[in-house]
Formats: sequence, C-alpha cells, structure tokens
Amino acid sequence: MAVVRDLRVLLRLKGFRRLLAVRLLSQGADGVYQVGLATYVVFSPEKQTSPAAVASAMAVLLLPYSLVGPFAGVLLDRWRRRQVFLFGNLLRALMASVTALLMIASVPDWLFYVSALCVTAVNRFVLAGLSAALPRVVDTDRLVIANSLSPTAGTLAATAGGGLAFVVRIVIADTDAAVVVLGAVLYLCGALASLRMAADLLGPDRALIRPRLATALTGTARDLMAGVRHLAAPVRREAAWSLAAMTLMRFCYGALLVMLLMLCRYALTSGTDEGLALLGLALGVSGAGFFAAAVLTPWTAGRLGPGRWMALCAAAAAVLVPALGLPFATAPLIAAAFVLGLITQGSKIATDTIVQSSVDDAFRGRIFSVYDVLFNVAFVGAAKVAALMLPPDGRSVPLVVTVALVYAVVAAAMVRRVGR
Repeated sequence: MAVVRDLRVLLRLKGFRRLLAVRLLSQGADGVYQVGLATYVVFSPEKQTSPAAVASAMAVLLLPYSLVGPFAGVLLDRWRRRQVFLFGNLLRALMASVTALLMIASVPDWLFYVSALCVTAVNRFVLAGLSAALPRVVDTDRLVIANSLSPTAGTLAATAGGGLAFVVRIVIADTDAAVVVLGAVLYLCGALASLRMAADLLGPDRALIRPRLATALTGTARDLMAGVRHLAAPVRREAAWSLAAMTLMRFCYGALLVMLLMLCRYALTSGTDEGLALLGLALGVSGAGFFAAAVLTPWTAGRLGPGRWMALCAAAAAVLVPALGLPFATAPLIAAAFVLGLITQGSKIATDTIVQSSVDDAFRGRIFSVYDVLFNVAFVGAAKVAALMLPPDGRSVPLVVTVALVYAVVAAAMVRRVGR
C-alpha cells in the first residue's frame, strides 16, 4: 500500500521518528485522560450524574481549544518547541496526578474542574507545537505526506488510549483515578521522549526578529476579524453557508452525545460497568461511521458536489434520528451512532473542501481558526442546551425532535443555496 510505503520512508528520518513518538505518547495520554475524566463525571457509582455535570465536563475538555488555540502560535514562535513538549507534558503529568488525588478526596467539584482545565489548556500548545515543528524534521518534498500521516497517527493513538482507558476501568481497576494516573504516566513518557531531540532542533530560529508579545496578540485578534470579514464577502457565501451548516450539525451531534451518555448511565443499563461497556461500543461504532465517511465522501461529493452531499447528509439525519432515537432502545441507538458518525464526518470533509476551494490562500489559516472556534463552541453550547432539556435518565422526546428539525432546516438551506 502507498500509505505504508510512505510511512516507511518517513520513519527512516530520525527527527521525524522521534517527533512522532512524542505525538503518539502525548495524544495517547490525551485519550486516556479524557475518558477517565468523562467516566468519573458520568459513571462514578458515588455520584448522581446530571446532564449539567456532563455539560461542564465538555466545556472543560473543549473550551481551551477554542479560547487558547488562535493565540497559541504567537507563543510557540517565541518558545523552543522541544521545551514546550518537555515542560508541557511534565506539567500535564503533574496536573493529571492532582486530578487523580482530587477524585479520591472529597473536594468541591469546581476544584476538580480547574485541575482538568489546566491539563486540557496545555494540550493546545503541545498539539500546535507538533504541527509547527514538523517542517524542521522533514524535507519539503515529503512535507505533504508527513502532514497527512502524522495527525492521522495521533488521532489513532488518542482512540487507542481511550480504548485502553475503558479496558483499565472495566477489567483491571474499579476506579477512575487509576485511569487518570495511567494518563499521567503516558504524559511523563511523552516528556522523556522529547529529551531524545536537541533543544534547538525544532526551532524557532532565534535570529528572527519578532514583534513584542502584546503587539503579536492584538495582531492575532485583528487577523481573526479580518478573516471573518473576508468570509462575509458575497463571492465567498458558499464557504460561509457551509460553515454555518457544519456548526449547526456539530451542535446536533453534541446534544445527542449528551443524551447517549445519560441513557448509557441510567436508562439502558443496570450498572456502571455495563453502562461503560455500552458507551464504549457506541463510541467505537460512531468511529466506524467516521471511517466510512472518509471512504464514501470523496466519491459521493465528487459526483454530487460538496454542497449537495451536505444537504443529503442533513436530510438523512432529519429522517433517521427520530426513527432510530425515539424508541430509546439499545440496538437502534447503536445504529444511530454509526449514522451520526458518518453524517457528521462526511459533512465536515465537504465543508473543509468548500472552504479550501473558496477562500483566498492568504486568509485560509485564519478561516480555519474561526472554524475551529465555531466547531468547539457549538459542541459546548449543545451540551448546555441538552442539560436544560434532558430528564435525569436521558429520555427526551423534545430533544430528539428539536435536533431532527435543526437537521431539516440545514438540509433545506443547503438545497436552496446549491440551487442558487
């Protein structure tokens, strides 16, 4: 296979190999830590989980990506990136250990969330640094291949870490603190792996003259606003519409995920281990839907056009979400998890394509920063809305109907836009 051949070529490069090891350990630890956090909030036997608690956990996991992300590059252009990986992972190992202690001790929930927020905020710097450092260890001819394979490998590592966390929680240790400690150990391993690279290997070049930090930060804010104005121009309406549609679809996915968490915890299972196993199965099936979207979307969007493919995905969701969700039964909900994974990822791929082809190259990075903010804020907003609508056991006909209506509106709007 071409992918395997390309990966073999890249792995011959010592710098790439060591940077990849840092990525795999760091993102594998992310997967373990995030599942440990989620299972503590939702499935701890001593806690009466509520939709509001789930919404708070999602905010802790996702808001740092949106608030810190656009400004992370400013600091990464001033700090040695190898040191970011070293001290960032050491700090996360320390704070993850603190999180585990807070799980065991009887402390106010806000203190636990502050600890978790510190871990996820540092994560944004590490991920951005991994991307920024890649050109320092790969030559220009192989950079496109490296940009494709390295993040994909990191995503697979995070998924594997999440799976490992479920196994540890269900089979080995009946405590979420043990899962979080495992995440701390992996963060520590990521820090140690970064020591295999020279401190100056990954840049940035010290000889470059940079503006003062305050000037750079305010300039970043201005650049983001310039990106929004660029997107609002009439010639780029297709990109703006696709971003709006994707934001609404992400909102729907987030609301249904909160409902699934509550159903797995209370309505569909009789114990925490059984609920964890069902949640793990549902997330795995949803991941299979993501993979199916990666296979189907290039072919389907190439024939229908990205806009029509998004309209078809939204229309299918408008029909299938109530059909599979309203029975509130295990088998239909597992099927719905696959459908939603396929529809959400298929629409995201189409949106990426529309934005990349419609936006001027000079503004593309800023538009994707705005995209990232919208993507995560929509997810957190969905969790907050679901917290208001869901009963304790997660069975909510109004929520399912509302989500189906939002999908229908997105489908109608995209059809109208494509027709124009």
